Amino acid sequence: MTSAATPPPLSGRLNTLVIGGRTDAEGTLLTPRGELVEGCAEILAETLDALPAGTVRIDLDMSGVHFMDTAGLRFLDVVRAHAHRRSVPVTATRWNGQPRRILELAGLDTTDPLRTPVPDPDPAPTTSAVALERAEQLHVLRAEVEQLRQAIASRPVIDQARGILMATHGCTSDEAWHILREASQLSNTKLHAIAAALTAGAGSEGEPPPPAVRTALARAVARRRP
Repeated sequence: MTSAATPPPLSGRLNTLVIGGRTDAEGTLLTPRGELVEGCAEILAETLDALPAGTVRIDLDMSGVHFMDTAGLRFLDVVRAHAHRRSVPVTATRWNGQPRRILELAGLDTTDPLRTPVPDPDPAPTTSAVALERAEQLHVLRAEVEQLRQAIASRPVIDQARGILMATHGCTSDEAWHILREASQLSNTKLHAIAAALTAGAGSEGEPPPPAVRTALARAVARRRP
């Protein structure tokens, strides 16, 4: 017999993470879906608190999580704290894509970051060095997450610019992408800025792209023509 393990979403909360699951005699399987971002730890805490008393183990299938930032580390801390408080074994497996990369940058086990590491039988007195390495890993992690956020945010305007180039010059989607990228390199302008200028100038009252951008786009288009 199984039972649902998903609490209702709180009013006003952005629904970036949904946790489904089932509970039976062997334990609880939780299946998070969405993003591990700000607020995910609270959603998980509510889900864990709603589990039936006497739950013998908790397994998290993380294959449905497609994005994770540093808030995902708090998500893991909540699981660990619950497991310690209830004396229940827990696992978090099947990580993939960008979340798996974040675990790598954070120096965690990508198979199961909740796994208890084997103690070093002869630990070296390098606590400060380990702390510095950890800080550097988190710095790299935050930088990569921010780059990914910017890429996701700029995706719509880049897609619009590709559509404009395809309609104007009869090129394919891949060719339009190469034109944008080459124009970015020729004008020493960020690709997102190139796409935004092209999209803004396509409207009936829009301003044309700056001269340097227009020249770079013309050269890039000319190079792509057979």
